[in-house]
Amino acid sequence: MSLRKQTKGICAYCGKEIAKSGINKHLAACDKWKDAAINSGRKNSAQETLYHLRIQAAGLPEFWLDLEMRGSARLQELDDYLRAIWLECCGHMSQFLDHGNELSMKKRIRDILELGSELKHLYDFGTTSETLVKVVGKREGKPVTSHPITLLVRNIMPASECIECGQPATMLCSECLIEEGIWGTLCDKHAKNHPHDEYGDPIPLVNSPRLGMCGYDGPAEPPY
Repeated sequence: MSLRKQTKGICAYCGKEIAKSGINKHLAACDKWKDAAINSGRKNSAQETLYHLRIQAAGLPEFWLDLEMRGSARLQELDDYLRAIWLECCGHMSQFLDHGNELSMKKRIRDILELGSELKHLYDFGTTSETLVKVVGKREGKPVTSHPITLLVRNIMPASECIECGQPATMLCSECLIEEGIWGTLCDKHAKNHPHDEYGDPIPLVNSPRLGMCGYDGPAEPPY
């Protein structure tokens, strides 16, 4: 996948554009996040350890997510979230690895993660998507929602250029990618008359590192 490198994301709470390296500093100062974390904790929820996770596509650092996850939640719930926002195409198998050792999906986050811990997530053992998971922070408090995971920041979708005219691209030709090994991105104009149709019409570009792999075509939206 040949894309312009993008190291900025959008805060899910205040909507500001943030440098990838400045997420922790931003969250410490973000009034809307602080209000959610301090004042809007779930009244019926107990205090627990909440883990700030940096999720990054292996080999594609322009794709990343910052999440907060309950320590009481299980790896299965993180797997479900990654499938929904990034990966799911054909119901493939997946696993988490800790230094090469497979972890049970039933494991609770609090039992396996500490600050600095790193895991690897694999989806699809044929056309494999590899995701890196790292704990970059944690806090004691109440979850801000009823869900096991909260989206904090997501990368801005990397920009691609049309292979025909160099204008911003919106579509991807699967035949260019599969048969010719070309990241065949196209603008709306050139997508309409593109000659390749063996794999169907060009598909929309979406914010996922799995685009163009196996049967993945999005939508690459958060499940909640």
